[in-house]
Amino acid sequence: MTRLLIAGPPGSGKGTQAHRLSEKLGIPEISTGDMFRSHLSDQTPLGNQAKKYLDAGDLVPDHITTAMVRERLQQDDTGNGFLLDGYPRTLSQMENLDGILESSGKTLDAVLEVTADDDEIVRRLLLRSRAEGRSDDTESVIRHRLQLYREETQPVIARYGRRGILVSVDGTADVDHVTASALKGIETVKARTAT
Repeated sequence: MTRLLIAGPPGSGKGTQAHRLSEKLGIPEISTGDMFRSHLSDQTPLGNQAKKYLDAGDLVPDHITTAMVRERLQQDDTGNGFLLDGYPRTLSQMENLDGILESSGKTLDAVLEVTADDDEIVRRLLLRSRAEGRSDDTESVIRHRLQLYREETQPVIARYGRRGILVSVDGTADVDHVTASALKGIETVKARTAT
């Protein structure tokens, strides 16, 4: 059983690792993007609330995202663990997640941070935007997203580091090597916190 959170800046390879680790650990990958799409397509009450903000081009407020996460973590397939991707992004979301887990007597086993330096991320995302024809991913937009990540999510990662459950891996290494390093780090943290 593994309850895992994965974090990393856009373009670090976090999404690739989330898919691989979910498969290798036999736990569902829970991404906020997938949750939003599911609630919107099913036209759930939470989806309808989120749609108002998305249609206006605004961020979905924490209380709606947190309600979706709470609901998702109560589903049967999370009984043996889960991999959260994209939540929490902020300290307030982190506190919300702590509350959700505490109310069900659970804790996170590990937090995996996939790292890459800014220039490598910019290079990767510019290549991806050209390949996918995404003109909105310019260098200045990418660097702005990286700045937001540093301001909002780095404090979350630092706090998990102080809890002793953080594993950092170099996302610029070979994909298989990143996965192997991540699995080894997760097992090390789980063994350390189990004693």
